[in-house]
Amino acid sequence: MRVLLAEDDEYLLSALTHALKHKAYTVDGVRSGSEANAALMAAPYDLVLLDLGLPGMDGTEVLSELRKRGEDMPVIVITARDSVEDKINGLDIGANDYLVKPFDFRELEARMRAVLRKSHWRNQLVLEHGSLKLNTNSGQVLVNDQELDLTPKESSILKALMSKAGQVVSKRLLVEQVSDWKDESSENAVEIVVHRLRKKIEASNVSINTVRGFGYALEQKK
Repeated sequence: MRVLLAEDDEYLLSALTHALKHKAYTVDGVRSGSEANAALMAAPYDLVLLDLGLPGMDGTEVLSELRKRGEDMPVIVITARDSVEDKINGLDIGANDYLVKPFDFRELEARMRAVLRKSHWRNQLVLEHGSLKLNTNSGQVLVNDQELDLTPKESSILKALMSKAGQVVSKRLLVEQVSDWKDESSENAVEIVVHRLRKKIEASNVSINTVRGFGYALEQKK
């Protein structure tokens, strides 16, 4: 899952980025509202973590502009603004959740799982496709009830394929799942990750099939 983290506090930005990457999220970090707005116009994200007190362009402006463009990606506001009025305003202009600093990372992650489960996995706790299972809470992937050892990029791509199992997922979308906003990965890098994934799930009754000129589809073997 690809996350945009907009936070002007350098220490918190670094700490959250490190913690989220450790949990296999792909994270793009920015420190101003204008950077956040530019990133959101440049690439799609699965989730946005948005501070309100950003320099250059306030977080409420970033959120308002996002919703005016018709984007429905989930947004969790993370802010020191703790008044009831601020919370109501944040939710009214389009936030999916509102978390006041300081907070426990475990609570943030639980809230992220909740909004992602709703937007990507139709509120299911476990996705199953053939003998492949994905726990949407823990991120654990099982093949024939045996846990797979996946790298963060492998995990991101497999989650994207499982969220649209049986459908074609474009290679471009998969590139965006594993790339950094300022330093995009190549399609060749995605091909390498997919090659490794195919080997890791070969004991299952599911395969990653190439749709030439477009992308990949996760399908049950015939």
